[in-house]
Amino acid sequence: MFVMSTIRTSLIPKLFGFLMLIVSISCQQQPKEQHVEKIDTIVDDVESIKHSARAIKEQLLKDGFEIFDYVDEESGDTVIMQQYFIAFLKRGPNRSQSKEEADSLQKLHLGHLGKMYKEGFADISGPFGDDGDIRGITIYNTPTQQMADSLANMDPMVKSGRLIIEIHPWWAAKGFPLR
Repeated sequence: MFVMSTIRTSLIPKLFGFLMLIVSISCQQQPKEQHVEKIDTIVDDVESIKHSARAIKEQLLKDGFEIFDYVDEESGDTVIMQQYFIAFLKRGPNRSQSKEEADSLQKLHLGHLGKMYKEGFADISGPFGDDGDIRGITIYNTPTQQMADSLANMDPMVKSGRLIIEIHPWWAAKGFPLR
C-alpha cells in the first residue's frame, strides 16, 4: 500500500516553513545541537515525501497502470492522475429468479464485491437509488480494461444474467478521497 498518493509540490515549502516555525518555538530552551537534529529530521521528512511520490509513480508504471501528472493552475499542486475503470451494472435479460434465488444471488453479489475491495481490485461500489436500468457501479483499480471486465464478469449476478456489465476507462487523482 502506498503511504502517499498525491504530489503536493507547492505544499512542501510551506510545510517545511511551518515545521521550522514549530521547531523554533518548541525548542527555545534546548541546546543548539538538539535544534540542528530536529531540523535535520524535518528535512529528511520532506525529502521522504518527494521520494514517496516518485516511488508511487514508478510502482504504478511498473504494475502497468496508465498515469499522467496534472498541475492545478490555482494551487500549483501536481497530482498523479491514474486511469481506473468504472463498471456500470445494468439490468440483465434474466430477471425471472424466485425471491429466494434473487436473495441468494444478492448475498453472493455482495460477497464478490467485498472480495474485490479487500483484494484491492475495486475501490468503491454501490447501487443507484432509483429503479432504472443502471443498477449500480464499481470502480476497478486494475491496470487494464480487460482485467476489470474479467473481474466484473465473475460476479454471480452477472453470471446468472440478472445483471450485465458496461465498462469505461475513467481518470481520477490518485489518493483523493470522496467528499
